[in-house]
Amino acid sequence: MHAKLRRNPAFVRFWLASTVSDFGTYVTTVALSVLILVTMDGTPLDQGIANASRWAPYLVFGLFAGVWIDRFPRRTAMVGADLGRGLILAVTCTVAVMGMLSVPVLAVLLFLFGTLALTGDAAYQSYLPQLVPRPLLVRANARLQQSDTVAQTAGGAVAGGLVALLWAPFALLLDAASYLFSAAVLLTMGGSAAAPSPRAAESTEEAGPKRHKLRNKIGEGLRWVYGHPQLAPLAWSTHLWFVGFSALGAVLPALVLQNLQAGAAGLGVVLACAGGGAVLGTLLSARLGQRWGTGRTVTCARLLQPFAVALLAAAALGAQDNPGLQGTGSWPAAAGAMVLVCSGQLLLGLGMGIEGPLEMGYRQAVTPDRLLARMSATMRSANRGMIVLGAPVGGYLATTRGVGPALWFSAGTLLLAGLLLALSRFRNARIEDQQQGLVT
Repeated sequence: MHAKLRRNPAFVRFWLASTVSDFGTYVTTVALSVLILVTMDGTPLDQGIANASRWAPYLVFGLFAGVWIDRFPRRTAMVGADLGRGLILAVTCTVAVMGMLSVPVLAVLLFLFGTLALTGDAAYQSYLPQLVPRPLLVRANARLQQSDTVAQTAGGAVAGGLVALLWAPFALLLDAASYLFSAAVLLTMGGSAAAPSPRAAESTEEAGPKRHKLRNKIGEGLRWVYGHPQLAPLAWSTHLWFVGFSALGAVLPALVLQNLQAGAAGLGVVLACAGGGAVLGTLLSARLGQRWGTGRTVTCARLLQPFAVALLAAAALGAQDNPGLQGTGSWPAAAGAMVLVCSGQLLLGLGMGIEGPLEMGYRQAVTPDRLLARMSATMRSANRGMIVLGAPVGGYLATTRGVGPALWFSAGTLLLAGLLLALSRFRNARIEDQQQGLVT
């Protein structure tokens, strides 16, 4: 399996472009949090608003993106999205250096950034099945997610150092460069994909004029996702998971930067711990899926994650409203809180690393080629739409009630998402059935 992927030059280039772009993304994650919470002296609610703005385009345009991607070359969409995102990050850096950056301005820039990310992501998920055979999809997704987690580990640490030594806005330029590199690599792929073009795949649909209608195409994607006996519960559970996880994303930087006063380097270390856990999880993912089955493995991994967030909430319990942690006299307490945070992140990354390749591989394996882009767009638009809800809620709770209650809200929501999956038909799903054509 490994050799087959390495001998696929198109996948290797795609993998390289994705890895470099992922590295830059985690640099930006740290830089934006420091920019909002430290440089701009913002609140967790400001962090939540910025996060929501970044993902709001998925809620507004997400369903249309799947239809659009189905009608145009996917590689072209990915190249255009990379170039546009690099430009927007460069503009954000320039505005910040000029002292003109505010939360509303940043929200607008992040909305534009998210719009381009939407088109690139929709193309990304539906392009991979054109590069590798379906029996290799889980391993291909595992390789991509392993690279993403390594990038998270290294990118978080590098970003923390860069922001600590230089200035948060300048770190954004590194991500801009990574997008330009990714676009250049994708351009070298040419027509290397072995699968038919999206237009060819759609040719049978173009016979009937009524099926040209946008709402019919969108409706077909919605019916496929929410009408499938095993894909539907996975979708609903994942939507709920994103509410809890996005609340965590708005609160975690405030916990590390403001409550624990660990600085940019500390935030980088915390994100790196999650990346390390995810690396281990992706290494185990395929083996666990083969032994326990896709559904059981994903369900167990998802149920592990609320307990990881509970460790973060326990750390917040000692840090919240404790002025001693902000000085030098209480370093043992601060160190103990950081150990809890890093342990929770490691466990959270492990669960996400195990479930990620299996979930994505199952979604791709069960969906016909002509519906791949619409399936991806349907799920991504709904998932990212949940960020628009969860991130401000998490930020509001942290700002008004404290980081502890916000983290417990996140843990409870993640637990509900895991239980929903455990009680559904998805727990018996096996990706091998899809690959062997036993389930259509």
